[in-house]
Amino acid sequence: MARTIALIAHDRQQDDLADFAIRHRPLLSRYHLIATETTGKRIAAATALEIELLASEAWGGDTQIAAKIVTGEVIAVIFLVDPSRSDEPDVRTLLRVCNLHRVPLATNLGTAEAIAKSFVQSTVAHLIFNPVSGNGNSRDLETIEQVLKPHFHLEVHQTSLEIDPEELAKRAIAQDADLIIASGGDGTVSAVAGAVIGTDIPLGIIPRGTANAFGMALGITQQINQIRRACEIILAGKTRTIDTGCCNGLPLILLAGIGYEAETVEKADREAKARWGTFAYLMAGWQQLDEQQLFEAEIEIAGEVKTFQAGAITIANAAPPTSVLAQGIGEVVVDDGLLDITIATVDNKIQAVTTMLSMLGAALIRTSAELDNIVHVRSPRVKISASPAQKVVLDGEIIGNTPVEIECLPQSLTVFVPKGEERA
Repeated sequence: MARTIALIAHDRQQDDLADFAIRHRPLLSRYHLIATETTGKRIAAATALEIELLASEAWGGDTQIAAKIVTGEVIAVIFLVDPSRSDEPDVRTLLRVCNLHRVPLATNLGTAEAIAKSFVQSTVAHLIFNPVSGNGNSRDLETIEQVLKPHFHLEVHQTSLEIDPEELAKRAIAQDADLIIASGGDGTVSAVAGAVIGTDIPLGIIPRGTANAFGMALGITQQINQIRRACEIILAGKTRTIDTGCCNGLPLILLAGIGYEAETVEKADREAKARWGTFAYLMAGWQQLDEQQLFEAEIEIAGEVKTFQAGAITIANAAPPTSVLAQGIGEVVVDDGLLDITIATVDNKIQAVTTMLSMLGAALIRTSAELDNIVHVRSPRVKISASPAQKVVLDGEIIGNTPVEIECLPQSLTVFVPKGEERA
């Protein structure tokens, strides 16, 4: 644990430390707590706080605390000392180790209260880090910690096959996180955002995926010093409250794609993305142009049902210009309370390429492409079915097949954004 407070007290100070823990229970519940056995049991009984019990002081529990200080796990020690025992080896050892590693040490209630006050005024940030993103570069995490740790109490959680980003984010919320940071690709960001939606906890984004479309839509993503810049955006503290969506019960922060885009994402598998990066999507998309078949789509908006022949349908909450098929009107607005629904029909590969180039150009200058084979509408909710059933991609992940029901959730997520991107 990188955000641990150690608790220890001599026998005559046990009650004082228990009373301190009762008074500061809301604060202490935000941290991982360790304590020597007798002290830990006494505090747990009085407060119901979760405490990792070490050995008793007589059996070297104080030495275990010292070892955790040396390895950088402990951010503060509260050791209420019996004045008659202040020169004993256990006190001198912890004092020396704390001084060497610059860890605050409280030896009486006055200094303990001072530490508590300083922590109340500090910001606790939980980082959800996907180690597989960014080709598994271990230096990414080192860079993030180097930039953020001087400013936050930073708790790092790494995703794995057994623990997904959403579960880690829910744990952070339960620990009263001041802010949550997602570092990975769009799938990781979407999963973390899904847990954060509606909580008023601001979300920081450190893009490290293949496409990083959400970061790009918010002006965060750039190729030079991308990780450091994303950290600096979080430190600057500028936020914007944006819309999100719900697609078949799943969170949507970017877009849902039906037909062409879903097939393209499925072709660009993890191995291809690891090898070719964003070119994997271009290669898969070019291949899919030869294979994509038109389908009959039934779209319901505001109780009215219309039928279209379509090759691709995109329902966007946020999208950068490079998400070409979302650009039916040239710009996707992330805080208007509406979904951007774009329906595209093409008869051949040449028309498909021409259409996408026109939509990209329109997106770059934020104007409508005005193409005969593109239909665009805006609505707070939409239902779509298709015949034959079509694959659906949601924020970069295949989630199944049509039908889908998507609803906009206005002003439901607060995110850190670059200066100039923040809105009231």
